Amino acid sequence: MNQEVLASPLYEPNDVRVLKSEMYAFKKHVESMLPKPFDSYADFHQFSVEHKEHFWREILEYFSVQYSGRTTPVLKENNFDGYTWFPEVKMSFAKNLLERGKNHDVAIVSALENGSRKELRYGELKSQVGFLSNYLKQYLAAGDVVGAYMPNVPETIVTMLAANTMGATFTSTSSDFGVEGVVDRFSESKPKIVIAAIGYEYGGKYFDLTERIIELEKRLTGTECFLLVDVYQKGIDLSRFTKAKKFSDIFSDASLSGVLKYEEFPFSHPLYIMYSSGTTGKPKCIVHSQGGTLLQHIKELGLHSDLKREKTIMFFTTCGWMMWNWFVSSLYFGSKIILYEGSPAFPSPKEYFEIINREEINIFGTSPKFLKALEDVGTVFPENHFPTLETILSTGSPLLPEQYDFVYQKVKAEVLLASISGGTDILGCFMLGNPMLPVYRGEIQCLGLGMDVKAFSDDGKELTNSEGELVCVSTFPSRPLYFLNDLDQNKIKDAYFNKFTNVWYHGDYIKITDHGSVVVFGRSDATLNPGGVRIGTAEIYRQTESLSFIQDSICVGKNTNGDVDVILFVKLKTKEVLTPERIKEIKQLIKNNTTPRHVPREIHAVSDIPYTRSGKKVELAVNKIINGKEINNLEAIANAECLEEFKKFI
Repeated sequence: MNQEVLASPLYEPNDVRVLKSEMYAFKKHVESMLPKPFDSYADFHQFSVEHKEHFWREILEYFSVQYSGRTTPVLKENNFDGYTWFPEVKMSFAKNLLERGKNHDVAIVSALENGSRKELRYGELKSQVGFLSNYLKQYLAAGDVVGAYMPNVPETIVTMLAANTMGATFTSTSSDFGVEGVVDRFSESKPKIVIAAIGYEYGGKYFDLTERIIELEKRLTGTECFLLVDVYQKGIDLSRFTKAKKFSDIFSDASLSGVLKYEEFPFSHPLYIMYSSGTTGKPKCIVHSQGGTLLQHIKELGLHSDLKREKTIMFFTTCGWMMWNWFVSSLYFGSKIILYEGSPAFPSPKEYFEIINREEINIFGTSPKFLKALEDVGTVFPENHFPTLETILSTGSPLLPEQYDFVYQKVKAEVLLASISGGTDILGCFMLGNPMLPVYRGEIQCLGLGMDVKAFSDDGKELTNSEGELVCVSTFPSRPLYFLNDLDQNKIKDAYFNKFTNVWYHGDYIKITDHGSVVVFGRSDATLNPGGVRIGTAEIYRQTESLSFIQDSICVGKNTNGDVDVILFVKLKTKEVLTPERIKEIKQLIKNNTTPRHVPREIHAVSDIPYTRSGKKVELAVNKIINGKEINNLEAIANAECLEEFKKFI
C-alpha cells in the first residue's frame, strides 16, 4: 500500500458532523433507490459519473430547483460536441436565488474596509431587484448584455439578478481594472447597460474612477446608459457624463414599481459572460448557461461545502473573478452572505480575519496568498477563538502542505480546511472539500461529484498516484455554451480539446492519490494565475509594446509561497538600459491600463526572447525554467540557446 494512504490525517470529522451534513443526507437519498449502499465516497463518486443523468436529475429534484417542463431527456448527446443538458426544462435563475430566503431574513451584509456595514434583507433585495428590473426593461430584451464595472457591493448583485429576470446576460469586471482592461472585455461582450462605481477604496486609499468612466463612455459606443453608483458618498456630478444616470435615483422614481416579475428561459439560456485569457489576443469571452451554473453551484455549495439556510458564508473575491459568481449563488439556500470590499491586509491580515467572529461566519473563503500573509505576521489564535467557524475554503492556487500545518496549529484544530480547484472555464470546481472525509496534508479531499476527472499522461493514459494533465472525460452541466465570436467553434476546441480527442483538457498538473484525494501542482499552460485570477500575457504585452525602449518581452508566472508571482523579461532596443526609473514606468503603465494584479513582481532585461520556428513566443519553456522544471521539445524552438540566460532567475 502506498505510504500516502498510511499518513495520519490532520483532521477527521466527528460522527455528528458527518451525520448532520447534506452530503450524508443526499448520499442516503440516492442509496434508497439502489440495491445496496455505497461502500465509500469513491463508490458514490463513481456512481455519479457512470450514471450522470440519474445523478444530475436528483440534484435538480432533491434541492427543489424551481423549473417548468420535463426533465427527460436529461442529456441528448453524451459528448462535448454541443450543449444538450435538460433541453425541455425552463427556469429563472433569479427566482431560484431570491425565493428561498424569508423576507425578514438577512440576505447580504456589506462590509467595507473603512468599517462601514449595512444589511439587506431578502424582502428588500427582491424589491430592489424589482425596481431595477422594471427600469431596465426600457433598454433590454432577452439576450442583451449588462456589464458591471464594480466593487464587491450589493448593487452588483442587484444588477445581476435584475438582468436575469428578463433573460439578459450579465458580465463584470472589478473596479481596479484600467480602461484598456475594461474595453478589451466589454468591446467583445457589448453591454447595452453598464453599472459603474465612481470610486472604490483599497488599502486605506480612495480611488476616483470618474475619468475612467468618462473615457469608457467614449469608447464603448454600443453602451446606451451608464448607471453610476456612489458607494462612498462622494457625490456624482452628472454634467461630466453624456449618457449617465444615478443608480440610486431609480429606487425613488414614482413611475417605477418594485413588484418583481420573473420570466423563464431554457436551461441553456446564457447567464454569464466570463473572461479567460490565453497567451495571444484579447480575453476570450466564455458564455455559461443559467441551468448548468445553478446545478453546479448547488452541488458544490450545498453538498461539498455543506451550506444551509441557517449558515453564514463569506468568500473574499472581486467582481473580476469567477468566485464572485460562485459565491453569489449562496443566496439559493436562503443563507446570509458577507460581502467584503477592500484589502484583506488593511489594517492588518489578523484584524481582517476577525470578521469571522464579528459576523459569526460558518464558512470562510480565502486564498493561499492570504493565509501566507496571516502566517508571516506571526498570527496565533487562542483555542476556541472562532466558535462559529466550521469550514475554511481556499482557492486561487495550490495550498502548500505547510499552510495546512499553520491552519491546524495556529488557527483552529477542529475546522475543515477545504482546498478547492476548478476555473472560470467551468464556473465551478473539479476538486473540492467534503464534510464526510478526513483532510490530509497538502491534498484536496476529493473529486467533485458528477465530474469524471482523471490524470492523463501526454499520450492519453490514465495515471494514479503520478503527476499528469487534469482532464475530464465526460460532459457536465457547467461546461461552457460557447465562446463569443467563435462561429466555427475553433477557439473553444483549441482551448479545451486540442490535446485529447473529445476529452476536456484543463491545463493543470494534478495527481490523484490511491485514497482519492488530489494534489494540484499548478498550470501546465502559460496562463498566469496570481491570487487565483487568470491573466493572459497578451494583456501585458499590449502595454509593453507601446514603450519605445522595449523591443520585445515575455511574461511568465513563478510559483512562490503558494501563489504565483508575475515575472516580466524585456529585450531592450540597441543601446537602451533598464534603469530603476524605467522599471517603475513599466509597472505604472501596466497598472494604469490593466489592474494591480497584472503588475509584474520583477522585471529583468534579457538578450533575446525564445520563439518557435513558426513564430510563436515560447512562454511555457521560460515558465518551466524559472520554476526549476525540465524542458522538452527544444527542437521546436528556433533560438533555444537564449533559454540558458533564464536559468539564473530560478
